[in-house]
Amino acid sequence: MPRVKITSRSSRPVEIDVEIAHLRDLDVKDLRAAWEGTLGKKAPAHLPRHLLFRILAYRVQAAQLGDLDPESRRILDRSGSPEQASKRAADASSQAKNIRPGTILGREWNNQLHRVTVLADGFAWNGNTYPSLSKVAFAITGTRWNGPRFFGLRNTPTSESART
Repeated sequence: MPRVKITSRSSRPVEIDVEIAHLRDLDVKDLRAAWEGTLGKKAPAHLPRHLLFRILAYRVQAAQLGDLDPESRRILDRSGSPEQASKRAADASSQAKNIRPGTILGREWNNQLHRVTVLADGFAWNGNTYPSLSKVAFAITGTRWNGPRFFGLRNTPTSESART
């Protein structure tokens, strides 16, 4: 039965490619054995072959090139499941849609204060009407922005994301 050996950080990137290529050739049974040999415990029974391969390939790279820094780990730990992340994104989007007409949003850009008035059917800035805050942000900066984020509407966490 083939075994995967995770070597020290002194290995060259070419050796990483060889180890990953070897993993790619293993079947599910051998990937599970490699998991146990590498991580010291049995692989979760529900993981399919492609995830076993990806996790082991990541471990090979992390062992030789270094793992994630603590800040990146914290960000990933806070992100939760993909379902939770998409729900938080939808909640933030609905917050931007719930701004009442007549509200004035302000943003300083290049030492100039820009004020946008929320209309019933869009946003007014500099004498023009725009269908979205993203279009206003583009008009102001000349680059693509997430409009609600540009105007600070996504800085306030929703009640659910504040708990996680």
